Amino acid sequence: MNLLQTLLAFIVALGTLVIIHELGHYLVARWCGVKVLRFSVGMGRVVWSRRVGPDQTEWAVSALPLGGYVKMLDAREQDVKTIADADLPREFTRQNVWKRIAIVAAGPIANFLLAIVLFAGLYMHGIEEPATRIAAPAAQTPAAMAGLQRDDRIRAVNGTGVAGWSELRWQLIQAAVDAKDGGGASIEAERPGRGRFTFVVPAATLRGLDLDGDVLGELGLNIWLPAPVLGKVDPAGAGARAGLRTGDQVVAMDGKPVVDIGAFSAAIRQAADRPVQLDVRRAGALVRVPVVPEAASGKDGVTVGKIKVELLGRPDMIVVADGPFGAVAKATRKVWDTSVLTVRMIGRMIIGEVSWKNVTGPITIADYAGQSSRIGLASYLSFMAVVSISLGVMNLLPIPVLDGGHLLYYSLEVLTGRPVPERFGEIAQRLGVGLLVTLMALAVFNDVARLL
Repeated sequence: MNLLQTLLAFIVALGTLVIIHELGHYLVARWCGVKVLRFSVGMGRVVWSRRVGPDQTEWAVSALPLGGYVKMLDAREQDVKTIADADLPREFTRQNVWKRIAIVAAGPIANFLLAIVLFAGLYMHGIEEPATRIAAPAAQTPAAMAGLQRDDRIRAVNGTGVAGWSELRWQLIQAAVDAKDGGGASIEAERPGRGRFTFVVPAATLRGLDLDGDVLGELGLNIWLPAPVLGKVDPAGAGARAGLRTGDQVVAMDGKPVVDIGAFSAAIRQAADRPVQLDVRRAGALVRVPVVPEAASGKDGVTVGKIKVELLGRPDMIVVADGPFGAVAKATRKVWDTSVLTVRMIGRMIIGEVSWKNVTGPITIADYAGQSSRIGLASYLSFMAVVSISLGVMNLLPIPVLDGGHLLYYSLEVLTGRPVPERFGEIAQRLGVGLLVTLMALAVFNDVARLL
């Protein structure tokens, strides 16, 4: 069932983003007076099509479900002699350079506009997410060494306020990327009874973070969780056999206090087949319950302990919402910041400062699509917005065969007053195809490596 949901979520997301991208090209081409011959979702052989409108534009679905294209009347792809005299003024290469730039740029711009619409809608609706209240930092982490404690709240990073957990993560990722230029991160926190205080994460620490992993966890910042109270107790589990009951609150394990759900879960996982003593609060009294967690196979084949009980409670949640104008402004800023960060990451990868394992392909994107769809509609739409931004940025890269490559040609034409020589264009196209194939192979390799 999860596999089917993942595939459907991936197809819907990718199909929507491709259609929006190609609609950008199509609408601006029509607005500029260029004749459109075909609008295809997918590549390769056409499996379904219908001709619509006065130009009898072919609307098609093609066999390969990755990408799409808009085919315009273009003298580079067909003999000019076969083009009717009435259609010659509507041929693509006969348009002035500014119209050609507008048509090519319209696809990526449509992706950015879609991301703004999605984010703005989410901000107006309100997004529920964990607050920036933190759990007790693990020993030797930057947060612990800075003196942070359980219940502290992070209020700002480098002077930018953060309301929810996603904003905190985003600001710290940006700080980590900027740390390549030598700057650290100034973090403002607030503690009940003490007020606000500031600590600095050095640039060297930020540079060592795995941006594809748990950035906040590496810094010692984890979401605040409540004390462990038991919900459903599986009759067949080690917890039930030991005498644990629904409503029990675990306060200590082997004499050491258990502060929250995360700490309790971690301790049980590390106690496979080992007797432990749980102190639980039951009906106002403390009861000691000896239990032996069962050994089970966890992630990556590691043996973990399980007692098969449900833990009640959830993080401290907030709803982040804005009015229409504030939401649009915030969404626009989010799209801009994400685009700039993506370009910076690409630049860092090129010069070797960021690992190429950050390049992801269709398998990872499909996995994220499935995960976000299972969390909820807001998470799925947010995922679509982020991928739409990535699609827009990638298409603007100055690589021949991509929109950015064509924009580079037309920019040179604006500067020199004449088109790029055909021979130069042909060689560049071959190099561009080779580079894209290499990037796709790397992305698939990274995807498979993550799975293994």
